[in-house]
Amino acid sequence: MRAYLASPIALTYTVTLALPLALPLSLLSANAVAADRAAARAATSAAVALRHDEGREADAAASRTALSNPGRESGVESGAESGSGSTQSLPLAAFGSADRLPATAPGMGLARQDVQPFSLLGVVWDDADAELQGTVEVRTRAAGTRAWSGWQSLRTHNQEHGADPGTAERTAARVHGATAPLWVGRSDGVEVRVRQTERPDTAGPSHEPLPQGLRLDLVDPGDEPVRQGQAGPPAEGISAASIPTESIPASVSFAPTSAVSVSAAFAKPYVGPRPRIVTRGGWGADESLRERRFGYSGTVTAAFIHHSATGNNYTCRESASVLRGIYRYHVRSAGWRDFGYNFAVDKCGTIYEGRAGGVEKPVLGAHTLGFNRNTVGIAVLGTYNGTQPPAAATTAVAKLTAWKLGLHGINPRGKVTLTSAGSGKYKKGTRVGLHAIAGHRDGVNTDCPGSRLHAKLGTARNKAAQYQGR
Repeated sequence: MRAYLASPIALTYTVTLALPLALPLSLLSANAVAADRAAARAATSAAVALRHDEGREADAAASRTALSNPGRESGVESGAESGSGSTQSLPLAAFGSADRLPATAPGMGLARQDVQPFSLLGVVWDDADAELQGTVEVRTRAAGTRAWSGWQSLRTHNQEHGADPGTAERTAARVHGATAPLWVGRSDGVEVRVRQTERPDTAGPSHEPLPQGLRLDLVDPGDEPVRQGQAGPPAEGISAASIPTESIPASVSFAPTSAVSVSAAFAKPYVGPRPRIVTRGGWGADESLRERRFGYSGTVTAAFIHHSATGNNYTCRESASVLRGIYRYHVRSAGWRDFGYNFAVDKCGTIYEGRAGGVEKPVLGAHTLGFNRNTVGIAVLGTYNGTQPPAAATTAVAKLTAWKLGLHGINPRGKVTLTSAGSGKYKKGTRVGLHAIAGHRDGVNTDCPGSRLHAKLGTARNKAAQYQGR
């Protein structure tokens, strides 16, 4: 703080803020007031630029300690440190005569069995370009009990997430096909069934073939946040002590507020105030899982809103665990280089840093197939096809987009033109007009972010514009 106060930036602030106190307002001309404000904006811009440089250095230091994602193997794979989580990978088998399914429904699965504790699961297969034409259902047993859940469905058409076609992340040998992950809470028993889609009126096989290498991945997110690296600059905000305890896990931490963060919103016109953002270190990201390198776009022109499709059976105290589970599933199971989304928002409205590289920077994510470049992906934790998203979550989306889009001069109420890199909905090279705050389904053939959340995006656009001062 002493170093900050001694800087020319701070001196500019001191003069700018002190002048109106030293002189009566009637003696200040309009030109003088305008000059003072311009000086304050320039000083803040310089301070923000300095902060970005510091964040870049912190990112580089953290990346030097990170390891590349190794290949996956069947069995149990643990994290770099005790308590950082693990993944169990169980191959699926063809249904036998003892399985509780009609003979007319061919498929694969796992009979009920005891497993090591886990909290999140998904089905994975070898070829990332292969679609699972069928249904996937699971049931789990709550840890330490005899209570089994009912059957729950997993979203099988998950290709619409992930890196753009032809990119190094998409074509890497480690990348696999995968369902959306499902959060089930602490469990120690599992049963799964995968049924093939029937082919009506065909002379060939009666059912669609299933992808090769089907397996069930069971993810233990770990009990405590791992502090071995905190990629990305610190979050803006106030101390965690001032946030209701129901809103965030006890282990989540916020970086201290700086003088720069208080007035950074005025560095450029129409930039919303920077919201509180829980850092990767705050939610316990194990930085040894991701690739050491960062990827960037040139700018940010639009925000794609998603739901994580992990279900709504989580508490806000569990949000950090849900994030660690998704992160491990994206990297270890799907084979992505890092967490797919740039940001996440839980049902209580807490905002979390997603993919590493710096929250202010245009980090290249893996969230909207064909439209990852020059966009930001924000996932609301939960499934919102038939469930209304909490107002706190949609408000957080508005605040985050008001700031993030504002940094790049984007009006949240406006429309932008994006060029598709290739998806099932738009061929490569197609120029597409979209809302600056768009739903995942607007760019890709998917039901994401769920019809209920998608219906709230108009309200989010208006709120974000208001937060920008428009």
